[in-house]
Amino acid sequence: MFEKFGICTTIQFFRFLLKLILIRKEPKLFIRDLTFKDVPVRIYQPKRPSTGLRRGLVYLHGGSGMLGNKSIYKRKCCYLARESDSVVVFVDFRLGPEHQHPAQLSDCLTATVYFMQNAKEYGVDPNCIVVGGESSGGILCATVCRELVKKMHLPKIRAQILLYPFLQMLNFSLPSHQQNRFGPGLFTTQVIKYILMYLNEKTENLEGFLNNAHVPEEVAAKFKKWISADLIPEEFKTKGYEPPLPVPFSKELYKSWAMLSPLLDEDAIVQQLPQTYILTCEFDSLRDDGLLYKKRLEDNAVPVTWNHQQDGFHGVTMFVDTGLFEFSSTREVFKDIIHFIKGL
Repeated sequence: MFEKFGICTTIQFFRFLLKLILIRKEPKLFIRDLTFKDVPVRIYQPKRPSTGLRRGLVYLHGGSGMLGNKSIYKRKCCYLARESDSVVVFVDFRLGPEHQHPAQLSDCLTATVYFMQNAKEYGVDPNCIVVGGESSGGILCATVCRELVKKMHLPKIRAQILLYPFLQMLNFSLPSHQQNRFGPGLFTTQVIKYILMYLNEKTENLEGFLNNAHVPEEVAAKFKKWISADLIPEEFKTKGYEPPLPVPFSKELYKSWAMLSPLLDEDAIVQQLPQTYILTCEFDSLRDDGLLYKKRLEDNAVPVTWNHQQDGFHGVTMFVDTGLFEFSSTREVFKDIIHFIKGL
């Protein structure tokens, strides 16, 4: 409504609401706002003395590259730092559509590399640094890990943690896209619309994207070995799935960014990725992105810890430490994540 009256955009309105969230103080942590090579970050360090160097976790937030700030993720970062006894770095990267791709990836990669090079200054073992990302932060996390594979002068990332990650833009008609088209938490059309908004593209003809008309037939055929409903286990199709009818390729809808996906990396890169934790939720439009990535990693002998929440939905981890508003699956997920981190 505000957008139609020219008061503000939808994104500006949501950003305003997010700034109103109040977060309680955290007495067990030192919390500092710093910059890593001009990239703003917030660091969460346990106050309790440690007998040695701690683990480090670089956290890349969701929000379609347009939403999210250090305030709304403070509760989650505090929980992770406190319960896993790790130093957490929240990267407050630039947001779109004001800042276009690859600004977000550049900020995340810069901050991660700086942290790795200066880990001991923050009481962190440079050989035990984890990169984590949720939703759209998942594609940033997986891409950062891919880029770090190429940087031989740095220690290898110890692990990556992907929470209901968004990982591909080639196929929007997978079983989870159909089953959870109308949520909860995230609509399939929202996924496509936010991508287009982020890239300053027109948000018309979403149905064309839902039918994958934005991808040339030869490209879809080439990558069907990695991105296809045929690769999704049958138990995830029981709620209903109809193979999409072929639609003609639309030059008008074609977008080169559809190729920007960790799921399309060659085997030679995937084989070098770190140990991975993947959370998928049954009621999530992006569920199958996580399932496909899990298969790609396992096919290339990368150790994977997979947690599937049957009653989970997109955004369920945002409710940690909210008292009566916390879902039972929220605490289960975090117990599992903490167990994974402590086991590294």
